[in-house]
Amino acid sequence: MARAIIAGSGALPQLLLEAGPACVVAFQGVEMQVRDAPVIPARFEQLGGLFEALRAQGVDELCLAGAMTRPQFDPSALDETTIALLPRLMAAIEQGDDGLLRSVIELLEDEGFAVRAAHELRPDLVAEEGVLAGIPTSEHQTDATRARAVLDALGPLDVGQGAVAASGQVLGIETLQGTDAMLDFVAQTRPGSGGVFVKRPKPGQDLRVDMPAIGADTVRLAAKAGLSGIEIAAGGVLLLDRGTVLAEAEAKGVAIWAAP
Repeated sequence: MARAIIAGSGALPQLLLEAGPACVVAFQGVEMQVRDAPVIPARFEQLGGLFEALRAQGVDELCLAGAMTRPQFDPSALDETTIALLPRLMAAIEQGDDGLLRSVIELLEDEGFAVRAAHELRPDLVAEEGVLAGIPTSEHQTDATRARAVLDALGPLDVGQGAVAASGQVLGIETLQGTDAMLDFVAQTRPGSGGVFVKRPKPGQDLRVDMPAIGADTVRLAAKAGLSGIEIAAGGVLLLDRGTVLAEAEAKGVAIWAAP
């Protein structure tokens, strides 16, 4: 069995290469941070060529990893396979992120590829239930409960994977702009709140793609925003990478724990 990582931006693709030999699919226009791996160049408009290249390498297992924006198609560059798939792809693009990603998985599986989750390849990147850094307080737990309730309510609307709460108030909700933008907003509007950032998958989310993740930068931004706690979903959020994240949390005085 041969594996390929369809790489987006961020640290995850390189971390997954540590799980074993793999080639990397590099889509045109996507910035990668990958080294020391064979690369298969690809274009969103030429999926037929990509499938042929994967099969020529004996690839039968794919893992989607890293951030990737919705593609812009150049109609003049479409190959025959992509033209045939275009109605299906356009219908998927009109859906929310979860619907789009489910459609991508179905397409890849229809082509005969098994789609693996990042945490299947690197189970050490997710945390079991418990305290990871610092000492969560009762106030932390109250704020986390409030943020979780908001995420549970918004999950069916495919809004986001993170929220911030402090003293019973919701200070920020992650939307299309992402975690960093939300934490920057909190820093500007409610600095020093001492609140909690909660990061969780959306209810029913397929964790084979777009699994929530936090890194050392997340911890730094949370601390800069005046937050004192981060709650993640046990088994449902990637730590990129664990040692650096927890060291940064200890240095910044930010408690981190994993909850069901």
